[in-house]
Amino acid sequence: MGEGGIAIVRVSGPDAVSISTKILTRKNFDIPGRLYLTSLIDGGGNILDRVLAVRFEAPNSYTGEDIVEVHTHGGIFVASLCLEMLIANGAELAQPGEFTRRAFTGGRIDLSQAEGVLGIIKARSVEALKASARTLGGGVSEIISNIHTKILDIQANIEINLDFPEGEVFDEDFDLTRELSDCVNDLEELLSRCEAGVIFSNGVRVTIAGRPNVGKSSLLNAILGRERAIVTEIPGTTRDIISETILINSLPVTLSDTAGIRDTENLIEAQGVKLARHAAEDGDLCLLVIDGSKEISDDERAMIDELAGKALLVINKSDLERVANVETSAPKVCVSALEGSGIRELKQAIYDMAVKHHTQAGLLNANVSQLNDIRESLKALREALTAEDTDVVAGLLGSARVSLMRVLGVRVGDELLDRMFSRFCVGK
Repeated sequence: MGEGGIAIVRVSGPDAVSISTKILTRKNFDIPGRLYLTSLIDGGGNILDRVLAVRFEAPNSYTGEDIVEVHTHGGIFVASLCLEMLIANGAELAQPGEFTRRAFTGGRIDLSQAEGVLGIIKARSVEALKASARTLGGGVSEIISNIHTKILDIQANIEINLDFPEGEVFDEDFDLTRELSDCVNDLEELLSRCEAGVIFSNGVRVTIAGRPNVGKSSLLNAILGRERAIVTEIPGTTRDIISETILINSLPVTLSDTAGIRDTENLIEAQGVKLARHAAEDGDLCLLVIDGSKEISDDERAMIDELAGKALLVINKSDLERVANVETSAPKVCVSALEGSGIRELKQAIYDMAVKHHTQAGLLNANVSQLNDIRESLKALREALTAEDTDVVAGLLGSARVSLMRVLGVRVGDELLDRMFSRFCVGK
């Protein structure tokens, strides 16, 4: 809660109007959706604030219940007092995400759309915001519903063939392999769009690692376009992890400058080296920086091999004569952190590695649990493609459908709902 122009106190439930009017001078809100000017009063009828109030009538409200919103001035005290008086008159304090949970349980939105709401609230880039807006608008729901219908049609054809083996068919043009392949392709595209959406929503963690004095801190400053890390010619200057977040083509990227990796007897520096190694292993990507004006060391070659798949080799000091001979399949970029050359190409390389083969068109939003359910469904469909026994295929299709329905919140338990909606703020 903070100070602002307006503070909104929201009440949802069948008694929303009767409770709210106990603390307002206006006692009726005849036209739903219209803002009425009224006053906030205490139990003695004393005016505390001039406010606006609006009623949303069930089922045409966010939660599907009657809702009253009281718009007070944005002071912390007056908004808190309004809330306290509502509770004193019979309301209960909302739990985190309770309004959106009621919208879900009331059938106003499905679970994927609820995830879209949270995504909009927590978006850190335009692409993440667009992905969440598409999801809230039913982007995930529509695709899953279409795939679910296709699977049902396949199951119907299979069941008829099982029950009537003499040739009676549900669809004369039915081709099991073709239909299953279509479902797999559709689900693969959905998974790619959701995984890309998650990347743009959560961002990527990029560790800057390498030996002392190869220019890691200078590289961080060059990427940021400002002096953030201390740069000296003394080896071991950076001993702690320095992190900053930037946007690269709307992708949130958290860059972490780490201590130079080397053997040292200095206890503090040794701890920094340990943290650097952990950061390089735990990060999504690692910018492995080497000094292009010197021969590459055996330790650096070993690090390239250890970080295979997520290492981007940054050959620094391209303003000096090139000495390092780097033969590796890892992607590499030549830069001069001192002069700023190659930084644009480095940023693009980071972006390309982060998004990899994911589609960048029509991003969608999903949480980890929903992604796992989509993957489980896809796994079942792929197994159905290669299964020879029709009964096995039918069982796998059933498993695929159940996994898809969990994405939308069908057949999910209270434990999953508690876990999901607890991530919301109280007011949503």
